[in-house]
Amino acid sequence: MRVVLGIEYDGSSFAGWQSQPHGNTVQDVLERALAVVADEAVRTVCAGRTDAGVHATCQVAHFDTAAKRPDGAWVRGVNAQLPPSVAVTWACGTDREFHARFSAFARHYRYLLLNRPVRAALSAGRVGWCHRPLDTDAMAGAAALLLGERDFSAFRAAECQAKSPVKTLHRASISRQGDLVVFDFSANAFLHHMVRNLVGSLVWVGKGSQPREWLADVLASRDRSRAAPTFEAAGLYFSGVDYEPHWHLPQGGRIMAPPSFLPG
Repeated sequence: MRVVLGIEYDGSSFAGWQSQPHGNTVQDVLERALAVVADEAVRTVCAGRTDAGVHATCQVAHFDTAAKRPDGAWVRGVNAQLPPSVAVTWACGTDREFHARFSAFARHYRYLLLNRPVRAALSAGRVGWCHRPLDTDAMAGAAALLLGERDFSAFRAAECQAKSPVKTLHRASISRQGDLVVFDFSANAFLHHMVRNLVGSLVWVGKGSQPREWLADVLASRDRSRAAPTFEAAGLYFSGVDYEPHWHLPQGGRIMAPPSFLPG
């Protein structure tokens, strides 16, 4: 049978999602925990791979198994085998045609940026930081220039393996909640480091280092060297994924964190 899981994790201590020989990834610890409950080796596929230090509030993964377990066993039983920084939040059986990655038609990321003179202590590793005051209105105006189907080569990591740099960005919103600047991005798919590269360039606009129109020029150039450096991973969260309703997943297939989510 094919089982779908909802997963949240603090990525601070992991080398990303994807399995590595050293075994210190989210996928590695999850598959080891699943193997205990399934009593067999299990291989997972996720909706969107995350890099080292990146978190997830609503990651989705599927796996195939011959084991027959109630949904609750895939939650409570697996969580009993996981470290405190990873948790399965729900589980359900699904059709064999479902694929956590290829069945998704939209993905969502949130970036939390602490904007105050002093760095974080209690939320260290879970927010980015900029000590200079940021103009969120200017940043929001610049972000609006990115919407639609675009070639995002200027915001693509050199090691990106995507077949095409053309993606459709549905949402790029920026708001302030006290000392936190909250970036929300939604697209059909994202390139490697795309969100962190966008955040870095938007911060340049917010600091007044560049006008908002500069971001459109960088996008049109398709030249990674013209954009800002990649911003730190700490504040980035994989915050949701959308599927068609006919898969009968939780939330009608629109798997999202609460809009008010902030790190504790």
